[in-house]
Amino acid sequence: MQPVCGTINQHLEGMGLIEPGKNIAIKVPLHRWEETVAFYRDRVGLRLAKQSPDTVAFEFGPMTLWIDRVERQSQVDVWLELFADDPDLELARLGSPKRDELEPLDGVHGHWTSDPAGVILLVRRGP
Repeated sequence: MQPVCGTINQHLEGMGLIEPGKNIAIKVPLHRWEETVAFYRDRVGLRLAKQSPDTVAFEFGPMTLWIDRVERQSQVDVWLELFADDPDLELARLGSPKRDELEPLDGVHGHWTSDPAGVILLVRRGP
């Protein structure tokens, strides 16, 4: 039996180029937000990078971990950012649904989508 990583690497040869982005967002229900922010700040010891009334960003190695307060949500969601030279082409190649209604893109060239498990992905043009 071949290791999963080897199988994935062979499968990806010749496919489009998608790379990890620099942002991870955890969408947290209102009633759990303060406790979650305190956990990452006080227990994990992450450094604060940015703060506003509804979001806190922490340095997370070379990435930024955003803890977003979501008023009408009952469970936690994890959202990931992916970079691609051609987000439209990569969205089509992934065969994932376009989910641009999820959150405004505000000048970002890309699309919201999701993986088969429901993890939200932002496929966007890289820096």
